[in-house]
Amino acid sequence: MKTAKPETIGLSSARLERVTTWLQHQIDAEQLAGASVLVSRQGKVGYFEAAGVTDLGAGTPFDRETLVRIYSMTKPITTVAAMMLYEAGKFQLDDPVARYLPEFSDTPVWVGGASDIGATESCKQPMSIRHLMTHTSGLTYGFIRSNVVDAQYRRDKIDFSARTSTLAEMVKRVAAVPLMCQPGSQWNYSVSTDVLGRLVEVWSGKTLEAYLLEHILQPLGMASTGFHVAPENHGRFASLYMPLSGGDLSNVSKAPSVEAEERGGLDLMEAAATSGFLEPTPLFSGGGGLTGSIDDYARLCQMLLNDGELDGVRLLGRKTAQYMRMNHLPDGKDMAGMGQPVWSETSYDGIGFGLGFAVVIDPVKAHIITSPGEHHWGGAASTFFWIDPEEELFVIFFAQLMPSSTYPIRRELRTRVYQSLI
Repeated sequence: MKTAKPETIGLSSARLERVTTWLQHQIDAEQLAGASVLVSRQGKVGYFEAAGVTDLGAGTPFDRETLVRIYSMTKPITTVAAMMLYEAGKFQLDDPVARYLPEFSDTPVWVGGASDIGATESCKQPMSIRHLMTHTSGLTYGFIRSNVVDAQYRRDKIDFSARTSTLAEMVKRVAAVPLMCQPGSQWNYSVSTDVLGRLVEVWSGKTLEAYLLEHILQPLGMASTGFHVAPENHGRFASLYMPLSGGDLSNVSKAPSVEAEERGGLDLMEAAATSGFLEPTPLFSGGGGLTGSIDDYARLCQMLLNDGELDGVRLLGRKTAQYMRMNHLPDGKDMAGMGQPVWSETSYDGIGFGLGFAVVIDPVKAHIITSPGEHHWGGAASTFFWIDPEEELFVIFFAQLMPSSTYPIRRELRTRVYQSLI
């Protein structure tokens, strides 16, 4: 990525110091072990800063070369892969998933309420590819812990991070469990993008790993991104932390609180040196399996901001890229209007969902300073990004703290970045 002095791309060097001060505070307050921020505008990086360490024991600086678990920031990459195959004529967005994955042909729908998992009805409409891309499929995650359906996921060991089994086998387990709701009726964060990743395999005839490498990662020059960390890069990989209190995954669906802001203290969750990500995996999670560097992800963001092209390499057509960042929820609803409880990746009022990421419909209603049409997503270990076409801006934040709802990092950083615009 090209770099530029902040003032030449409409950023204030003096006001960006507030980002630097804020970033260092996260480390000094023992909220994060290490973190980095990259700000790009008008096609050039005008700000990069890192603070802290990749591992509290080793003391290796957290820097631009650091590799992290991007978890759900894998989802936009998988969705881009699917849309590339859409452009190649492999499917239509309203095609039933069962046309390509027959195991979903007879998947029933749980009736809800206090009913047990055996109380089901038939789908009123088939689950479609668009439902997967917008998380309105009726699928869920086992860690959400809200009803008997996600409880069944846990009993059936439906876990795409397990690094065992295969993507095909895990998706068959998903299809054997009733849907949580009728397709298209609710927005529920889920394994939808993992199922989409399996569809990429079916449509392309390649593993998801092979397709991403050949058609996205290598063409974009994302050389450090993959489903495992290559041996020569092991020293760049960061350890994963959680707060000393409130760090279990039962908190992932809770919004940051004042008490959380005062929590402080870190506990090691997964040491980089013993992480499963150091070894190849047979299960390629399109919903959360990638690791990578901040500069790699910056190339993906710039491609999307450029409407599908970067440095002469076109992955998506201009109209396709623009279509992905429109709100695809029914009747123009936001996520709050689709019945989903608070989720750590974003607030819901005034925010819709496109194909692969959230889309801001109304910044005032969303209570965040940003532009309509800004699109974003994040990962469970507190990584996140946003792309603002109106301002020709994108921002990436890297850290390794789970869960991402521990502190109000995302809204704090947004404010500091936007106040720096000239």
